[in-house]
Amino acid sequence: MNTLIEKLDSLLGRFEEVSTLITDPAVIANQERYVRLTKEYKELEDLMAARKAYANLLSNLDESKNILLNESDPELKEMAREEVAACEAQIPEWEERIKLMLVPKDPEDSKNAILEIRAGTGGDEAALFAGDLFRMYAKYCERKGWQFEVSSVSEGAVGGYKEIVCSVNGPDVYGTLKYESGVHRVQRVPATETQGRVHTSAATVAVLPEAEAFDVEIHEGEIKWDTFRSSGAGGQNVNKVESGVRLRYPWKNPNTGEVEEILIECTETRDQPKNKERALARLRTFIYDREHQKYVDDIASRRKTLVSTGDRSAKIRTYNYPQGRITDHRINYTIYNLAAFMDGDIQDCIDHLIVAENAERLKEAEL
Repeated sequence: MNTLIEKLDSLLGRFEEVSTLITDPAVIANQERYVRLTKEYKELEDLMAARKAYANLLSNLDESKNILLNESDPELKEMAREEVAACEAQIPEWEERIKLMLVPKDPEDSKNAILEIRAGTGGDEAALFAGDLFRMYAKYCERKGWQFEVSSVSEGAVGGYKEIVCSVNGPDVYGTLKYESGVHRVQRVPATETQGRVHTSAATVAVLPEAEAFDVEIHEGEIKWDTFRSSGAGGQNVNKVESGVRLRYPWKNPNTGEVEEILIECTETRDQPKNKERALARLRTFIYDREHQKYVDDIASRRKTLVSTGDRSAKIRTYNYPQGRITDHRINYTIYNLAAFMDGDIQDCIDHLIVAENAERLKEAEL
């Protein structure tokens, strides 16, 4: 008996059970459980479709081999030979696909994300580079059809950003962008450099899974809110409306027992309620991220090849302008199309990282 088919058959009962549960009014009334079950249903539905396609290929292969052995009609035998070749080419592809589908997914992957870019070492040049990275991600998200919104910004003295925080919404955003977390290093001649010397500076990118309302418990009565007048780009909206919001929240660290104050500002829209909503979403994500750090560290320590889920202080990529070169240090990926890359053409690099991580996950699951 084929072991992959056995594994898929063992999930058939659960698929039928989940199909029934998501139509149960009691389950629909419990929003948290309903969301969890609909996600599971979608994953199982994809697996069942794969099971059907794979089983059909195996059955066609048997049938065609049977014709080759027992038929004398040369035309029928020729068709059977073609069918055997086609099935034998497709079966390994489906087996790889199914194995990956059977590896437990990171439950965070399907979430929206908060993207934070901060200038690192290198002064004004680092802020300019943080601005370049922001533009690169904005263009990439536009290509993907994802919703990309800035929630807070601190501009650099000569341009770019000291820090910029955005929310990104769409399908599998965190699962795609998580590979960008870490230190990005740039080597180029800064605009301010008169001698034409190449400088090295850096920016840090953090991608956090956006916490859903029931992922984190927040005591809203303990939030202290302030409002202030926020200036838009170029100084519009100055001294007109108190639309900027600042929240302070006392959070008890479950690992140390110490209480620390979290401070979050949001100035992105001219609508104060909207800014409050976004500040709350960032508070949830911040707490969720801190409380899940142990889980994240555990995955990172097991997956030696990738920093995709863990260490944000690791140098992950170098952007070398004189050579027009990008190097991702985690998988020794080097390409020479820096201009297109900085214009948002980063999917190929992410695809290589996904392949490398999938190989690790398969090894871990011993499939």
